[in-house]
Amino acid sequence: MERIPITTAGHEAMKEQVRHLKIVERPDVIRAIEEARAHGDISENAEFEAAKERQAFLEGKIKDLEHKIVCADVIDPKTVKTDSAVFGCTVVLENLDTEEKVQYQLVGPDESDINQGRISVSSPLGRGMIGKKVEDEIVIQVPGGTRRYELIDIRAL
Repeated sequence: MERIPITTAGHEAMKEQVRHLKIVERPDVIRAIEEARAHGDISENAEFEAAKERQAFLEGKIKDLEHKIVCADVIDPKTVKTDSAVFGCTVVLENLDTEEKVQYQLVGPDESDINQGRISVSSPLGRGMIGKKVEDEIVIQVPGGTRRYELIDIRAL
């Protein structure tokens, strides 16, 4: 079984999402199916078909999330060492071409959200950062060419 790295907060959020799906969304779908059945012939009932499709999607999502929760390798970002870039740490990078500085937290693939400043350790930039120390250069290939960064700072959350 492949272990999937995830932060403590990401793991809790995933469990909360499963709870919400089971307690709120599942009963809503069951009610929609019951209402559609009450309209009569279900063989030509678009509402019934849509509700059944929604139910299948919902159950698949619950199963997927529960599998990820079981396979999770939960890592508390507060406990990571900051002598090099590792899962859970927060890094500050400087683009050596534009001198723009960016800050990212290195997280698992299920938590990544570039708009929230969270980048996956399995992304090209994330893989390039792992193990690097402050003042190290990071060179990655992107569709538009090569990007070069300097690792400015590493800290625990």
